[in-house]
Amino acid sequence: MKRSLLELVKEVQLNGRIFSYDEAATKQGIILSVLDCLGWDPFNINEVYPEYTVGEKKVDYALKHNDNNKVFIEAKKVGEDLEKHQEQLLNYSFQEGVKLAILTNGIAWWFYLPLHEGSWEQRKFYTIEIQDQEAEEIAKKFLDFLSKKNIISGKSVENAERVYTSKQKTDLIKKTLPEAWGKLLNEADESLIELVAETTEKLCGYKPDHIAVEDFLVSYVQATSNTVSRKTKKRFPVTEIPSKKQERYTGKTIVSFNFKGKEYKVEYWIEMLKKICSIILEFHRDKFEQILKLKGRRRPYFTKDKNELRVPSRIETTDIYMETNLSANSIVKITQNLISLFGYDSENLSIKIE
Repeated sequence: MKRSLLELVKEVQLNGRIFSYDEAATKQGIILSVLDCLGWDPFNINEVYPEYTVGEKKVDYALKHNDNNKVFIEAKKVGEDLEKHQEQLLNYSFQEGVKLAILTNGIAWWFYLPLHEGSWEQRKFYTIEIQDQEAEEIAKKFLDFLSKKNIISGKSVENAERVYTSKQKTDLIKKTLPEAWGKLLNEADESLIELVAETTEKLCGYKPDHIAVEDFLVSYVQATSNTVSRKTKKRFPVTEIPSKKQERYTGKTIVSFNFKGKEYKVEYWIEMLKKICSIILEFHRDKFEQILKLKGRRRPYFTKDKNELRVPSRIETTDIYMETNLSANSIVKITQNLISLFGYDSENLSIKIE
């Protein structure tokens, strides 16, 4: 009675002798057995063609249907390092226009979409490790990607494309998450500052102002960066939090600012924003309500309803209120956005600090 694919996988998992197999034994004892369980006839060269010639080279197996190559399989002995054989296999596949390729040593099965762009590693969409994964999941993936029925119908490639797209998305998210976190910390995003402030209030009953929170976040970034530097000799790589290249104003005192060639002396950061508002109001009173477009992620910066703000301050001669509980970096950012909103270039504003 013919073994089922699941039974074969379990047998391989329990067979300690396989690690002594040479390449021929690996092919006969594992690879061809797997193909047999997947509906392929290993004795029919119209289905499983051994030593298929590609140019001046040969690929171990070409799985065929109606004389068309559907899958290329490059086989090595159990324990063989597969890394150095990727380029050879994918060059064969690309040259012949084969959509699906497999590199295996009987235990590890690496599945590729050779016609995709990117490095060899990026074209690898799935890996089966017979010794490490659950037998049921292994059998399912073999059927999804390599069964004769799915290969002929084209469903195998569809399944592969779906996994590939999901993998690309997952890889991109993993790569971007540290950058996103670092961006939030380094830019002291208002929504993050407010979240930290609210959580602090819930824990101790006192709510810190945004300047205190931003000071903490900046010191946290610096401490994290120092920790990363001290741990560079660790076995596992540590992703450094990227720093923002533009000037930071946390912990610095403003002396004055220059707008359109005129200098204005101020003692506090919020005074700069208030003064810019009065200047804009003087020259653009008829369009001044455009200022209401400037909003944070959770709260507006300018509004006619002061209850929407944490610490509101009315802009003189208007019914518009502005938020004043802001960090230095936030004030500079809002000021820059404000003058841009009314058509001024960022070069029209410069800040003197000490």
